[in-house]
Amino acid sequence: MRCPFCAADDDRVVDSRLAEDGVAIRRRRECSACGQRYTTFERLEEIGLYVIKRSGDRELFDRAKIMRGVRSACKNRPVDAEAMEALALSVEESMRLLNRDVTSEEVGVATLEALRQVDDVAYVRFASVYKGFEGTEDFAREIGMLVKTTAPKLRG
Repeated sequence: MRCPFCAADDDRVVDSRLAEDGVAIRRRRECSACGQRYTTFERLEEIGLYVIKRSGDRELFDRAKIMRGVRSACKNRPVDAEAMEALALSVEESMRLLNRDVTSEEVGVATLEALRQVDDVAYVRFASVYKGFEGTEDFAREIGMLVKTTAPKLRG
């Protein structure tokens, strides 16, 4: 670490402690050349998650894109903002667990599966855009598959 006062690169650590709720380490250092003390912070460097698009382009994962799609699919549905945020976060976490670059298809399928658990109508809306529905038969097929995989609702 270079001293911010004299630019010497020889120092010693005087004190270390956890900072920012354990996310960082705060170190007090003393320069061996000029004797000045200064503070440094050590943080874990986040590894970027990259998405490989259908075109072959590689771009940094952006949870805001998932949120836009989910928000649009859930418009006028009884899904609160916290549930949508949790859904987007869970999709991101599941992609990070793969420990590699992911395809846009994998992100879309994970989002679809998460939406299926939250709201059937939002799921069909998202599927219609993601899968590029062209007619009513596409909607009917998807709803048919959704009904087959969803447990029957009890009437009371």
